Amino acid sequence: MRIIAGTFRGRQIRPPRGLPVRPTTDRTKEALFNMLMQRLDWEGLRVLDLFAGTGNISFECYSRGAARVVAVDQDWRCVAAIKAGLQILGLPVQDVVQQDVRRYVAQATGPFDLVFMDPPYAMPGQPELIAAIREGSLLAPEGLLVVEHASSVPLEALPGWTESRRYGDSTLSFFDPLPPA
Repeated sequence: MRIIAGTFRGRQIRPPRGLPVRPTTDRTKEALFNMLMQRLDWEGLRVLDLFAGTGNISFECYSRGAARVVAVDQDWRCVAAIKAGLQILGLPVQDVVQQDVRRYVAQATGPFDLVFMDPPYAMPGQPELIAAIREGSLLAPEGLLVVEHASSVPLEALPGWTESRRYGDSTLSFFDPLPPA
């Protein structure tokens, strides 16, 4: 796993074999961050990485200047791998959370400027989880929710959807927060 740009550009983080995840491909990750670099001011950025898996997105966010990244995954092996990667990079490990993402979303407070969610493609209830993130206090008023999902599962009809970009079997869908009441 290679960090594409920023402070840690070119660094390799090698997660252990056998993790129960599907890491974001370099092609998709590069496209994602090209879009995010145009939309977000990375200085002081607060990021929430849900279904963090290998920590691939978390590491890239830190490398590009995010002030804080909270990585959430329920699998202890993924959490251990993320902490090990952060230690290799000399970054704080206290914001790595081992918890079911649905439970975390129901309890946590933000605000986060960017919420990235890469659930298992076959996971049921993705539209409800997207709604919970948008309707709760996780997203900052100008925040952005990005969901990586199977291209065979269209999310365009969901409230708050702004655009989708397809990369083979994966699609990145972007959502705005709920407008303030």
